Amino acid sequence: MLMKGVTLRGLEVFEALAKSGSVAQAADFTGLSQPAVSQQLRNLEKALGSELVDHGRRPMVLTPAGRNFLTRTQAVLSELRLAQSELTVMDLSHLPSLSIGLIDDFDNDLTPRLATILADSLTQCRFKMTTASSHDIVRAVEAKELHMGIAATSGELHEGLTEYPLVEDPFILVAPRGVVKDPESVTSELAHLPLLRYGREQLISQQIEAQLTRHGLEFEDRFEIGSHLALMAMVGRRIGWAITTPLGYMRAARFHDEIDAFSVPFGNFSRRISLFAAADWPNTVPLDVSVTMRRLVQSQMIDPAVNKLPWLAGLLRLQDA
Repeated sequence: MLMKGVTLRGLEVFEALAKSGSVAQAADFTGLSQPAVSQQLRNLEKALGSELVDHGRRPMVLTPAGRNFLTRTQAVLSELRLAQSELTVMDLSHLPSLSIGLIDDFDNDLTPRLATILADSLTQCRFKMTTASSHDIVRAVEAKELHMGIAATSGELHEGLTEYPLVEDPFILVAPRGVVKDPESVTSELAHLPLLRYGREQLISQQIEAQLTRHGLEFEDRFEIGSHLALMAMVGRRIGWAITTPLGYMRAARFHDEIDAFSVPFGNFSRRISLFAAADWPNTVPLDVSVTMRRLVQSQMIDPAVNKLPWLAGLLRLQDA
């Protein structure tokens, strides 16, 4: 039994405050008023008998006790969110078949969990899950070769498809560990290294190139890498720097000790990842899958990424449904 005063809402408020350092932003994240956020924190600290944040600093900074408690809080909330996803998944036993395509950004943790959740509900169903590029997934859904697909979107409308927004994935810059001494001078400190590009045929590459063009930026065209992990390995080996996203960065966990991540110095921009399905679905299956996917994205992707790179709080986020 939890001690009196320790509530789920209090833990959620503490997590939001730890990420943002701001009562106002924590209120936005949790949907509470600012006085309610402050009260929840006071109640939690009183119940624990310890101050979790330094109330005299702005933005708020965690105390040593707060840092220790945050690790446990995030583990508890992550498990609860995952359990909620598994318990609230739809009943798909009536479907004769279901095929779904996903981009490989979710390969590490999320795709296996989604596959398990769906398979548990598809008791009498032929189930197919494939991984492909965003372009190929959307084309396959349009051609009715897939029932639904989860892909990055260029923002264009797709006639005959319904889009269920999932996550806003901001672009970030990654560089070899220690090369950038001053985050305010990222571009100049990387001038001696080449930009490592994604393959030109990939949507992520096209979105990055469009942003560079908008800002009148040109870089030597030496490296074009079709494999995300190969590109991250090259950054880690100090061959060059790259522009990627938090979801891409988190996939490359094996290289984190060799890579530093920064906000993009030439204008914030992001990509949207959505679930696409034919507009003539006769029931709520695509909506139900999107709800489950949003919960998995929060617990398996967003929370770990913000924990690793706290400055992503509020940038890497679920899209309004």
